[in-house]
Amino acid sequence: MLLCGPSGSGKSLLAARSGLPVLRLDDFYKEGDDPTLPLVPGSSDIDWDHPDSWDADTAVAAITELCRTGRTDVPLYDISLSARTGAEAVDIGRTPLFIAEGIFAAEIVNRCRELGVLADALCLSRGPMRTFRRRFLRDLKEGRKSVPFLLRRGWRLMRLERSIVAHQTSLGAYACDRDEALGRLTAAAAGRCPAATQAA
Repeated sequence: MLLCGPSGSGKSLLAARSGLPVLRLDDFYKEGDDPTLPLVPGSSDIDWDHPDSWDADTAVAAITELCRTGRTDVPLYDISLSARTGAEAVDIGRTPLFIAEGIFAAEIVNRCRELGVLADALCLSRGPMRTFRRRFLRDLKEGRKSVPFLLRRGWRLMRLERSIVAHQTSLGAYACDRDEALGRLTAAAAGRCPAATQAA
């Protein structure tokens, strides 16, 4: 089960509430010294909201291995340092369904579908103002980046939110609010999704 949505839309909280195993796709960000990292146009800021800041190939490999074996090793990523700080094992055992959540999850919908490991793809959408407030307070509390950077990023993402949701749905994710998303997750976990067996 792939769960995407704008940064701050509540993906991690929803995934935790579902009771399903979770693969954090944010752990597959590139490191801050990677020369391929994109920049925000007209700025020296790294654009951490651009798919090129993320290692899609490694993320897909981890999802595929989890579906095949129930276990995989993933990086541990510290957003405040823009660096991988280690690795950990993710083990879902015999659980037939898990959630892979992150802002770039929609970018791999087609690849997961072609590999036969996709149960569903959801895009969580809660509205630009609500998302802005939640994202800023979370990032400030966690010390993810400097306050000026968080404000610049937050304002930019608030203006872009509707286009972000439109992009993610164009890639195959279904846009819904928290309650509908939780209902679809519950249905898939109960086996009412035809592709739910050993799928992300």
